[in-house]
Amino acid sequence: MAERIGPTLLLMGAAAVISIALGLWLGVHSGWRHGTAFDKLASGASLTLWSVPTFWLGMILLVLFSGWFPSGGMSDPSLAATGLEHVLDVARHLVLPALTMVLVVFAQYVTVMRASIIDELGSPYLLTARAKGLTDADVRRKHAVPNALLPSVTMIFMHLGTLVTGAITVEAVYSWPGLGYLTYEALKIPDLPLLQGTFIIFSASVILMNLLADLAYRFLDPRVRVP
Repeated sequence: MAERIGPTLLLMGAAAVISIALGLWLGVHSGWRHGTAFDKLASGASLTLWSVPTFWLGMILLVLFSGWFPSGGMSDPSLAATGLEHVLDVARHLVLPALTMVLVVFAQYVTVMRASIIDELGSPYLLTARAKGLTDADVRRKHAVPNALLPSVTMIFMHLGTLVTGAITVEAVYSWPGLGYLTYEALKIPDLPLLQGTFIIFSASVILMNLLADLAYRFLDPRVRVP
């Protein structure tokens, strides 16, 4: 299991960083300009992708792009195990599984962040900020976004807690040698002791991230701090 944690963290870490950045950016701009063509396009795309099963999307991308990117594994065994060539090879193998995760996960951030921004639009503090002469971009960046970010922070930590569990279907589709694929192989046998070990890791990661989310709230929202 220790050997499989690294590949899973690489895959899910890359997908999480891209998903968070893309999803929050689209959610902020979509909610700030709700009702526009940009908002309708972003909302429609995010709701559609959110509804797509991850394993099905992975198989579709595998069929469409397997000619441009490797269709399985983490690296080419015929190449050197170290050096720049190896890094580039791993990056090429990472493209399709990471893209599969990004297309599903970023949609959730868009939806949640958009709703939070829309809830903040009529708040009096935004009118006060505009009355002080701040530009629309400054009002959005310095006032609306920090207050609308709290629900998204909860979702971010929930997703971080499932980093090692959310990749089971994706790793199975792309034969990515991580904990998810190990769990898939253990289910086929079945290997009960191995499944128990992986489930302990999955549970511990969720509990840890929930704890960190509670601690992060103390810094992000002064209202939850205990006097």
